[in-house]
Amino acid sequence: MDLTTKKSLVSVHSEITISRQCELLGFNRTSFYYIPMKRGSELEESIKRRLDYWHTKMCYLGVRRLKVKLLSDGLKVGRKLIRRYLDEMGIYCLYPKPNLSKRNMLHKVFPYLLRNMAITTPGQVWAIDITYIPMGRNHMYLTAIIDWYSRYIVGWVLADTLDTTPVLDAVKRAIETYGKPEIINSDQGCQFTSSEYVSHLESSSIRQSMDGKARWVDNVIIERWFRSLKCDNIYLNDYHSPRELRAGIEGYVLEYNTERPHQSLDYQVPVTVFNGKEVA
Repeated sequence: MDLTTKKSLVSVHSEITISRQCELLGFNRTSFYYIPMKRGSELEESIKRRLDYWHTKMCYLGVRRLKVKLLSDGLKVGRKLIRRYLDEMGIYCLYPKPNLSKRNMLHKVFPYLLRNMAITTPGQVWAIDITYIPMGRNHMYLTAIIDWYSRYIVGWVLADTLDTTPVLDAVKRAIETYGKPEIINSDQGCQFTSSEYVSHLESSSIRQSMDGKARWVDNVIIERWFRSLKCDNIYLNDYHSPRELRAGIEGYVLEYNTERPHQSLDYQVPVTVFNGKEVA
């Protein structure tokens, strides 16, 4: 008789103590209470998934309160481990997203061009960024580009890496489909300071703008869209494969662009404004 079978024979409702039942069945009492932990990578993904969820929902939570939330989720995690995972994901209190784009200190940082700028037409300014997307026992990264004026998503690419290639793919596809904008704004991440990305924008005569250090509000339009995507779709669906996740995001983008009215657009949908109709 194996240990699993023996443990199934132990009854917490028996008049005989659990310790005595285990002794009679020939195994140690501690084995009855032992709950196998998930494999390291699986447990780590579970913790990071919930950290992303709670941070997206309540970006003001610090390590102590995130620990309370994880405990309520049944994840017994110490503050040191939470802090390490937050550092790996680039999540900070009062910061609305995992800042996955780490700056390369050797690369040039471009000035923020949008301060006090009147953004009055579609195609004037695009915002681009990357976010962590949970997927089953794993995760992927989403690069998305939004038209600042109309809130229209002009491009996105889902990838399993954080290099420059998906970022360039998203930009190239968006330009090929909708033409080039005057300015593209991003954070100071290495993907956006890479020679490939900078050269492509320069050769396309697109001005490059960058957020100030640790100023998520400078790129708030795309940040808000990431939050909407996660709260309205990603966390409500248990996507288990890149194909499922890609289809889910594609459906959400289509609905967002063509069906969802925005208060800031006088309750018009993004596609209407993007195609040239003035906001009342």
